[in-house]
Amino acid sequence: MLRDLYPTDNICGYDVRPGYYDSEGAMPVRGGVNFTISSFYATSCTLLLFHPGENEPYARIPFPDSYRIGNTYAIIVFGLEVNKFEYAYSFDGPHDPKKGLIFDKSRIILDPYAKAVTGQSEWGKHQQEKVYKARVVFNDWDWGNFKTPSIPLEELIIYELHVRGFTRDASSGVEHPGTFAAIREKIPYLKELGINAVELMPIFEFDECGADRHYEGEQLYDYWGYNTVCFFAPNTSYEADHEHHREGTELKELIRDLKTNGIEVILDVVFNHTAEGNEMGPFFSFKGIDNNIYYMLTPDGKYYNFSGCGNVLNCNHPIVRDFIKSCLRYWVTEYKVDGFRFDLASILGRNEDGTPMDQPPLLKSLAFDPILRSTKLIAEAWDAGGLYQVGSFPNWNRWAEWNGKYRDDLRKFLKGDGGLAWAAAHRLTGSKDLYDPSYRGACASVNFLTCHDGFTLYDLYSYNQKHNLRNGWNNTDGADDNNSWNCGFEGETNDPNINALRIKLIKNAFATLMCSRGAALFLAGDEFCNTQFGNNNPYCQDNITSWLDWSRKEKYSDVFEFFKYMIAFRKRFHVITKNRRECTCTLPPESIHSAQPWKTDFNGESRMVAVMYAGAADDDPARDEIVYFGINAHWESCDVELPGLPTGYVWKLYVDTGKSADKVICEHSNILLHDRRIKMQGRSVIALVAEKLW
Repeated sequence: MLRDLYPTDNICGYDVRPGYYDSEGAMPVRGGVNFTISSFYATSCTLLLFHPGENEPYARIPFPDSYRIGNTYAIIVFGLEVNKFEYAYSFDGPHDPKKGLIFDKSRIILDPYAKAVTGQSEWGKHQQEKVYKARVVFNDWDWGNFKTPSIPLEELIIYELHVRGFTRDASSGVEHPGTFAAIREKIPYLKELGINAVELMPIFEFDECGADRHYEGEQLYDYWGYNTVCFFAPNTSYEADHEHHREGTELKELIRDLKTNGIEVILDVVFNHTAEGNEMGPFFSFKGIDNNIYYMLTPDGKYYNFSGCGNVLNCNHPIVRDFIKSCLRYWVTEYKVDGFRFDLASILGRNEDGTPMDQPPLLKSLAFDPILRSTKLIAEAWDAGGLYQVGSFPNWNRWAEWNGKYRDDLRKFLKGDGGLAWAAAHRLTGSKDLYDPSYRGACASVNFLTCHDGFTLYDLYSYNQKHNLRNGWNNTDGADDNNSWNCGFEGETNDPNINALRIKLIKNAFATLMCSRGAALFLAGDEFCNTQFGNNNPYCQDNITSWLDWSRKEKYSDVFEFFKYMIAFRKRFHVITKNRRECTCTLPPESIHSAQPWKTDFNGESRMVAVMYAGAADDDPARDEIVYFGINAHWESCDVELPGLPTGYVWKLYVDTGKSADKVICEHSNILLHDRRIKMQGRSVIALVAEKLW
């Protein structure tokens, strides 16, 4: 072993020697464990060793000055068995809060590069004393000859889910509810639905009990997980097996099985702030290492708050930049993640004084990083400080964006608001008014109508107002501009006409999403009308408000079948997602229409918009593939004339939500429109495909 090959020192009864300076974190080596950590301003560092589950260290090993190179401390401690101890650090250094220097050697500091965090195993279990410590992890998972699906971004159908909420309710019928293992049990369901990517809401280690709040005696949690405790560690409370010898194994098994079944994995990551909060928040990691480097501070040492969560990571400082890049590389190389969605990503483009940058070094370095080259990078292109960059996010032709304008414009148009016909047409065809197709192609827009933040699709047409009282903020939290419509009654009703209208609008919305250019994202449970009872911000609700109620899959089976059909429709007709080879006819790759073909003289009262996609079929270059999708958002019916087709083709009706529920999917009814005319019912959508007669 190493200590037999090289001279060692003895500190506090342990044989030690200088460690590896270019490998941050802790890792097993022959005969011991290597610990490496850096601090720019600290004057000394001490390694703390704990017996598992205890909060007082059994050993304190100070780093000798000779074990420090520059600002990096590295030590190998021999004789340690990784499953028999936990570790943390303490730092000493200057204390000058106005300069952001707040070193306190009495504090127990979590390694920000830790691969596993203790004390978080059992969901909802309060720690009497908040002490975060780390475990050393064997990263020896063998992926073998594993291959990733490598799906182009514009062809993704992304299913956003919360690991716990997806299966926590008993109606899910899984063996290990609320865990990574439970999602594995649901892979056959995901395949049946037809999605080809899952976006997991935050799975980095977080403390659901971090905010000790109640409402009318009911415990509130940091349920969503957007307050990260440690960026390299998966959330252990999402594991079914809490025997911590191979942390991350269950997540790796989930990712392997998803990707084996053709489903990519995207992680929702939060690099805009941390769980340490502001001056009143906890002190367990970056504050104790280099507070004035890792966080954006005002000139008097206070915390900027562009995140709305108390602090802001100083993302474009070189040290923080390297930390974020190392983290993303770790998840791509060790967990084979396919992409990342960056929460409040506009913060990642702010300078150290908070001002927006034209060429943010972090965003640029991630765009050109060789390891991340094939990784999807998706920005939520705004932040809580008012910086809104949808359509203008720094991208280097690599970054895609959650298209908030798609959500807003089409929500309003689909419920019947006027003056939005051109906006709807732009959103359907890839938002070229926002994303220059000559530069960004079809890889810029991630379209969505619902996500974790806001109403579910069912609630979008059941509530005019948010109902967030149970969050404990007197209904002041959550967005007020939902662009929703309750169809004439607030909340649940027994009125069959209102309920039928709501289902029709849900189908209209999803069909629109599936027939729009750009990646498509929707919220888990929308496919069977899951409800949050009007709560549009259930970030703290660990109950049926946030959990999927799987019994609704049977109750709303026609909606589920419609979602399946439209997903398959999008996959079948590739002209929807991207320009293909030119048609044998003269039709353009895409065109916009009103109730009259080729006419786009839209005005404030125009509520009928259609788009036609055309190209050569993939499987037969001599056959043209032509799809027409139309929306009549008016409450009255509309006579529509369809565009003419090449000789030998006729329009065939595939979908018409204006028909009775059992006839909405009408592909097999063989309805051919030789006269190119169709009457669209009020508030309905249609999808037609050119059928070759000979």
